[in-house]
Amino acid sequence: MSQTLPSGSLSGKTALVTGSSRGIGADTVRYFAEAGANVVINFRNKAPRAEKLAAQLRELGVEALVVGADLTDPASVQAMFDEVERTFGGLDVLVLNASGGMESGMAEDYALKLNRDAQVNVLESALPLLRDGSRVVFVTSHQAHFIRTTPTMPEYEPVALSKRAGEDALREKIPALEERGVGFTVVSGDMIEGTITATLLERANPGAIAARREDAGKLYNVSEFAAEVARAAVDPVPADNTRLVGDTDSFGGE
Repeated sequence: MSQTLPSGSLSGKTALVTGSSRGIGADTVRYFAEAGANVVINFRNKAPRAEKLAAQLRELGVEALVVGADLTDPASVQAMFDEVERTFGGLDVLVLNASGGMESGMAEDYALKLNRDAQVNVLESALPLLRDGSRVVFVTSHQAHFIRTTPTMPEYEPVALSKRAGEDALREKIPALEERGVGFTVVSGDMIEGTITATLLERANPGAIAARREDAGKLYNVSEFAAEVARAAVDPVPADNTRLVGDTDSFGGE
């Protein structure tokens, strides 16, 4: 994995990435640690994996706090931020990466609870900790970002609609965030090879990933996309608060 952010560029900063025990979240938190940030690894139910990642990152000379939290449970979220405040005093980067909705056996409104309500609650709970000049990044997909103008696979549509609802609800907070000196960027990516969502989609709709790859010419892998998420936390905030990653030719306007 090549150096994504300049070495030492985040020294003295603290970054929390939701859903960071694996996948895009884990690679994003690793990039922050490599740049010198102290990191908070959040997981829902994979504590050993989160602890293993933390041990690796501590070898880089940074502090790594592991905190389990169910993002759909406000008390659990508040307990997580209380621990972050006790350990680090505040936050400089918050990446809203955890999402879902394709899991089996969940209630009908689970996708909306996780992808909209929980995202807003996490941001509001983090606000008292976000320092002046800090950054918030929301991670989404083109299939969700462009759902109003470009249909997606039926299997993914409920998740896409819930993620777009989450994005819209978070965007409403931008003026209040800017008043506090907090920058906000949405990072939207095409299908990412090797993610849980891609695997579940492929299971529900065999051939979907290959078809999308052919349309787009290339699909990013997990570490490539995570690098874009990490950069979004330090690059200037785009005028439209949006960083599009990968091909968008197949998608309509906003």
